[in-house]
Amino acid sequence: MTHRKFAFALFVVVTGFIMVLAAALPGPAVAKARFAAIAVDAKTGKILFSRNADAQRYPASLTKIMTLYVLFQELRTGRLTLNSRFVVSKHAASMQPSKLGLKPGATIRVEDAIKALVTKSANDIAVTVAEGVSKTEFAFAQRMTRTARYLGMTRTRFRNASGLPDGQQVTTARDMATLGLRIQRDFPRLYKYFKTAKFTYKGRTYGNHNRLLGRYQGTDGIKTGYTRASGYNLTSSVRRGNRHIIGVVLGAKSGRARNAYMMSMLTRAFKRVPNRKATTIANLAGKPPGLKPAADPKIAKNAPLPQPKPGSEIKQEPAPKQEVANLVPQPKPSPNGLTVPTKPQVLEFSLQEDSTAQRPNTALGWSIQIGAYSEEAEAQQRLSEALGLGMSQLDGKAAFTMAFYKNDQLLYRARIRGFDQKEARNTCRALKRKSISCFPLGPDG
Repeated sequence: MTHRKFAFALFVVVTGFIMVLAAALPGPAVAKARFAAIAVDAKTGKILFSRNADAQRYPASLTKIMTLYVLFQELRTGRLTLNSRFVVSKHAASMQPSKLGLKPGATIRVEDAIKALVTKSANDIAVTVAEGVSKTEFAFAQRMTRTARYLGMTRTRFRNASGLPDGQQVTTARDMATLGLRIQRDFPRLYKYFKTAKFTYKGRTYGNHNRLLGRYQGTDGIKTGYTRASGYNLTSSVRRGNRHIIGVVLGAKSGRARNAYMMSMLTRAFKRVPNRKATTIANLAGKPPGLKPAADPKIAKNAPLPQPKPGSEIKQEPAPKQEVANLVPQPKPSPNGLTVPTKPQVLEFSLQEDSTAQRPNTALGWSIQIGAYSEEAEAQQRLSEALGLGMSQLDGKAAFTMAFYKNDQLLYRARIRGFDQKEARNTCRALKRKSISCFPLGPDG
């Protein structure tokens, strides 16, 4: 065989192999049919319009909504404040644009990080937040997926904090609508950052990529996204009078087409929403497909929450005085060197950012306990996950951790109070059906 014939035959074989391999990959199939959309009545969760709402798609920078949800959790529990600072690592600084371009070792305030994610959609800051909260971006992505499951986002999986391309990072229009609902329901004050039109940092001003802000009546957020694989994505929240709608568009061919479709869909959807005076926000965008929570074996459902080391990935600002004024006196060392509480330490925290409207009825003396843990952060996370299920039995209840000493070990009980006897028992039954351990406690428990 001549060299020319051999080269031609080799070219045919290699080309054929590449074509077969390309046909087997999932990417092109997603790209060919990547459009999906949904419109939801935010007050009831009723689906007003849907198209491929449960088909898995790539979220792109809509991922950052969940990144911010987790960050808001840290602010709510008091582990962070808006003035806390994150340190930029080499890994974070190496991210592809869009980015702020901070150098390794630089720091950024939490509030500036929030604005950078909302407006610039900065990938380097998304990774900085992830590493600051969970040490590694991988650990943070696991927490994002766990959080998604507990919010009812049954077909969403996260692999990074930014939304940069990853074939295993998927979501659906319905799941993104649920996230759009919950970030407003759970953090009504912090959600205001999604209205940020411009953000100025180190002398440069960045505009919000969400062109519906200031253009489409009633728009108050929330986020855009784009990669070549995902197409043009948008999650929107629009309020008009007493009507409130969440819309999601995934996989549009251009930013202009995406915005036009969103506005047309919402305009039609508003005609189907009654003018209700209720100010509630639904937990779910309709009924999601019934996949089991934490179906991904790589997601450790009961894994302890990773904590940053003080002075390394995150520089923690001192807590405001009013946040520590209600704590009991500090425990004193025991003879064997262990720290023993002088009496049970109780630290209450709200699982909704605006807690003023959620005062428990102190006449209801029963509580429920969902476990005891060696780390207080883990106890708080278990409480967050339980209340994050959106069960009506837990509305208005006070979540708290209680430190106690057992067998030379300091432990933390995770409890929720404000029930009568029947409510406590029924709530525990409901939680057990969701694979969460629980037992009721009387007034003296």
